Amino acid sequence: MIIDELYQDVILEHNKEPINYYRMKRATHYSKGYNPFCGDYIEIFCNIESNVIKEISFFGEGCAISKASASIMMSLIEKKNIKEALEIFSIFHKFLVNKKRNVGKYERNLAIFKGVKKFPLRIKCATLAWHTFRSAVK
Repeated sequence: MIIDELYQDVILEHNKEPINYYRMKRATHYSKGYNPFCGDYIEIFCNIESNVIKEISFFGEGCAISKASASIMMSLIEKKNIKEALEIFSIFHKFLVNKKRNVGKYERNLAIFKGVKKFPLRIKCATLAWHTFRSAVK
């Protein structure tokens, strides 16, 4: 069933127990994101020193896809430099939008969203946190 592909166990687990789900008190970078199609909203908080993401967190409400994507993003980009984090976003975005077949070394973490490709409106859910992060660091 297609819906089973969309809501895989990993997505549901990250939705239930997301990584770094809190409002950071002293962020150096911050942005809010909103998806008007489904009502998802997110806040991204970052502490960045010498162009490295020392700490990152998120807070908000949304569907399982948006929350799981934000949670996975936390684990992938924390401790990375800004350039590398934005490259990971680019790889993920191309994977979802341009029908790219794989996500290279991030396959284990990001390929779980392959079912989202079949639901174009859900791509906005999966990329909301990533776009919001990009806004926070620009």
